[in-house]
Formats: sequence, structure tokens, C-alpha cells
Amino acid sequence: MIRRNDELAKMRKAGRVVAEMLLEVSKHVKPGVTTAQLDRVARDVLGRRGARSNFLGYHGYPATICTSPNDVIVHGIPSDIVLVEGDIISVDCGAIVEGYHGDAARTFPVGEVSTEAKRLIEVTQEALRAGMSQLVPRKHLNETGRAIERVGRRAGYGVVREYVGHAIGTAMHEEPQVPNYWPGKPGIKLAPGMVFAIEPMFNAGDAGTVRLDDGWTVVTSDGSISAHFEDTIVVTDHGPEVFTIMD
Repeated sequence: MIRRNDELAKMRKAGRVVAEMLLEVSKHVKPGVTTAQLDRVARDVLGRRGARSNFLGYHGYPATICTSPNDVIVHGIPSDIVLVEGDIISVDCGAIVEGYHGDAARTFPVGEVSTEAKRLIEVTQEALRAGMSQLVPRKHLNETGRAIERVGRRAGYGVVREYVGHAIGTAMHEEPQVPNYWPGKPGIKLAPGMVFAIEPMFNAGDAGTVRLDDGWTVVTSDGSISAHFEDTIVVTDHGPEVFTIMD
């Protein structure tokens, strides 16, 4: 779907709220903090900005954000889990403003982390930039996945296939999906006004995933650590514009 300028203006507002959520959460990521405390920080930002969480209540999801430490790839539920030095944690945030959605994720180190963890975070963020660079008019959507996969495989990481990016607008998850790998076909041709949430997830080990009994939490099958980066981005004539960053 190609969004009108008035729709894009609302999505920029939602994106700024998401960026503020991630910024405030990042200030509290430290040893001794629980993931439930991080959820409260994000909820407070939504309250101040008059926005709503697009995660809370989504198919029954019980929290404002997703908090996924260490071997948790995605959809970790905030709880009394205490962060310790050397952990990494992926935080996925979303907001609704005037009926339009924003969605973004970052992986943060907790204190001093291993060289392996630093590299995984850096490479996953690099892959997000690589995928984003493909969001230009007249290219095809699945070139984003090709670019993301190339970065992950070059680094020797498992590129998660079961969980992917997506179009976004008046719903958080809209069609088409945006794989983090080359799916064997080019996908739609891009045009200005299309908006997508691009979100590479890389595992330090293999690409296998396991969903836990809570129905949400997804972990690596081999216990390796995982990183996740995401932004909401619009295709423009002047290149990709990221909504989920601070001005």
C-alpha cells in the first residue's frame, strides 16, 4: 500500500514515540534491573506521549514491549528476570498514534560484554543498514533479504527464517512480509510511500528456533546468543527515510 502524505505524517509521530521508548529503555539497561522494570519505562513514555502500545493485548500478548535476553531471539515477555553483567538483551517496542503504527528493536549490551557479543550486535545492526539501503523506488522488495542474508552469512551467523519483517501502517503487521533472506523470487517493485519494518535476527550459532510453552518466547535451538534490530522505514524518491529515530 502506498501511503498518503497525511498518513506518513502520523507514522512519523508514531516512529518518534518508538524511538523515545528505546532511548529511555536503553538508559535503564544495566546489571540488577529486571525486564519488568524496562517494560514500565516504556509504558511511561507511551503515557506521556498519549500513544498506545501495539504489543499489549496483540493476540493476547501480556506486556508493553518484548524483552529478549541472550538466547531469546524474539517475543520474550518482561518478568522478574534480573539482568547481569555480560548479558545482551533485545528490546522490541511499538506505538500507535492516531491509528498508525511504528515498530523498532535494538539489542543492547548489559555492562561489559564479550567480544563475541559485541560482534554479533554490530553485524546485526550492519545487516539492518544493508537491507534498508535496498528500499529505493523500482528495486524489488526481496533485495532487502538478499542484502541482510549476505551480511549474516559472511559473518558465519545463523540467519533466522521463521520470523520476518513486514509492511506496516494502520496495522502493525501488514502484507507483504519481508524475509531476512533471499526467498527465491524478487517480490513486489518498490514505489514511494510504501512503508516497511525491516528486522534482521542473527544467531551466533545455527539458525534453528524453538518456541517455549508460554506460546511467545522464541529461543535459539542450540543455546547460542541472538541479536535483533528493526526500524520502520518509508520508500522515498530520495532514498529510505527511517521513522523510528529521534530527530
